[in-house]
Amino acid sequence: MMMNLFSSFDPSTNFLSFNWMSTMIGLMFIPTVFWKIPSRSIFFWNKIILTLHKEFKILMQKKSSQGNTILMISLFSLILFNNFIGLFPYIFTSTSHMVLTLTLALPFWLSFMIFGWLNNTIHMLAHLVPNGTPSILMPFMVCIETISNIIRPGTLAIRLSANMIAGHLLLTLLGNTGSSMSILMMNLLIIAQILLLILESAVAMIQSYVFTVLTTLYSSEVN
Repeated sequence: MMMNLFSSFDPSTNFLSFNWMSTMIGLMFIPTVFWKIPSRSIFFWNKIILTLHKEFKILMQKKSSQGNTILMISLFSLILFNNFIGLFPYIFTSTSHMVLTLTLALPFWLSFMIFGWLNNTIHMLAHLVPNGTPSILMPFMVCIETISNIIRPGTLAIRLSANMIAGHLLLTLLGNTGSSMSILMMNLLIIAQILLLILESAVAMIQSYVFTVLTTLYSSEVN
């Protein structure tokens, strides 16, 4: 019996737990890229990669930063895979934990801040005060912009993990009530869970895209 509503998201505490190995399951699909005749799924994924490359290239603006789109596409692929793999029964959802999401967000934000303050110090200082700010409000704007910059990795991590927890928690709660329902209500419950699963699939794609786009925008601010 669950101790609380969120205990279903807890990783196993046994020695040598393999729960976090679900993050690496996608590596098994990499050799399919090297087939002599690519499959339709490879063509479809290549199309997605090219579309993302064009969009991230526009967001980064600077021509010398266009090669960084490979890094952002890899980040998108990692989050998208882990979001989707968590929708399958009995598979650990690593993106619902701050351990993974903060590990992804914090190094990116820290590297952007270090790069910006070392190479574009004047630009970073000017960014603390938006254009057209009255002189009397400048000290307050500096404090507000500083706080907003500091909480960026936290907001990125919490947004991803909270959205993944919310849908999984709702599916878990509905599934636990199925044993006490009538046949008619059971059919309605199954239909509701199918619709929720479709919604969760959309959330998995949207949240991975939002995380990557925001990271790209943060990187373009320091250049």
